[in-house]
Amino acid sequence: MKQVFFSLVLVLLTLGGYARAAEEWEMLNSEVESLYQQGDYARATATAKKALQTAEQIRNPDHPDVATSLNSLALLHNAQGQYTQAEPLFKRALAIFEKSFGPESPEVAASLNNLATLYRNQERYTQAESLYQRALAIDEKTLGPDHPNVAISLNNLGQLYQAQEQYAQAEPLLKRALAILEKALGPDHPNVAISLNNLGQLYQAQEQYAQAEPLYKRAFIISKKALGPDHPNVALSLNNLGGLYRDQGKFPHAEPLFKRALAISEKTLGPDHPNVATSLENLAQLYRDIGYASKAAPLEKRAAAIRKMQR
Repeated sequence: MKQVFFSLVLVLLTLGGYARAAEEWEMLNSEVESLYQQGDYARATATAKKALQTAEQIRNPDHPDVATSLNSLALLHNAQGQYTQAEPLFKRALAIFEKSFGPESPEVAASLNNLATLYRNQERYTQAESLYQRALAIDEKTLGPDHPNVAISLNNLGQLYQAQEQYAQAEPLLKRALAILEKALGPDHPNVAISLNNLGQLYQAQEQYAQAEPLYKRAFIISKKALGPDHPNVALSLNNLGGLYRDQGKFPHAEPLFKRALAISEKTLGPDHPNVATSLENLAQLYRDIGYASKAAPLEKRAAAIRKMQR
């Protein structure tokens, strides 16, 4: 009887410890999401690593919870331009989701989008396109044509075509994505702001400035209201609007926007993030355009050093 009682206590303790670990994993995941939304990528990455370690301790290596943690950590590496670190995590997560849910599940589509975006960031366009197209087909089949996940796939594929100057292919995808998000999430959702920025960039690339400006302005207002004035997405909107004014020769309007975007990116992402390099390059180009080469040179030098670190 003593032995049975002792064994029963061990089982109960083990189950209790497992439950606590599972609860801790859920809390860590929530914290990662919150920190990511705040743009605090350094703390979010540390928390995501802890969440992954917890998942691997309480789950088997092919469990979807492990894949979820892998994806979270990879997204943070990708957001910080740490592409070499992100790729194997995305690939492992995709393999787990395919094994767990089958090749045509929404989880697989999301994972395909993540990996494709990494390839797009690295200008590996052919690899990215096939993954985006597969993700879009899965989402339309499993979730229906008006689901927000379909909009994400459309936006991603549209941005890929835009990066390759295939504007006629990009525009209908970006417009459809915006319409879906506005209907599904409401007009003031941060994802709507992202979609507005994407469509604005398409019009700016084609010098359709009158169409781009109201989209950028609306995106900035939405992002600032929903995410706070110091979020990286606000910096992106500022950069976009500043670039539009620079392209139109409205230099006094552009300079404060670029400076503010740079300050936000440095504060939230750190001094060596690719978004910081983008802000530096934008401000440097502005100074070149107005003949201030002495102001542009140190900014260009610093941006080049950041880019070199990311290769």
